[in-house]
Amino acid sequence: MAKSGYNASLLLLLSMFLILLTFSNVVEGYNRLRPADCKPRCTYRCSATSHKKPCMFFCQKCCATCLCVPKGVYGNKQSCPCYNNWKTQEGKPKCP
Repeated sequence: MAKSGYNASLLLLLSMFLILLTFSNVVEGYNRLRPADCKPRCTYRCSATSHKKPCMFFCQKCCATCLCVPKGVYGNKQSCPCYNNWKTQEGKPKCP
């Protein structure tokens, strides 16, 4: 009897771990993209700027490396740390 209680506890613990893992991937992984997803995401990201060509160039470069693009047309970079932390040699943000 004790062994079946142990198995039930282990199964419950494993189930909770999988639920937490799935939830964390949903929260953190909203932006996890395939390389093919970069162009449409960058098209939207750069839709509000008057500098579309450079925005698209750098957005797609950042997306290909980081496999994420922040939500919206501006800001929200905290949702993608790689995209947010990539800097130019001058220390300015590389990704739009």
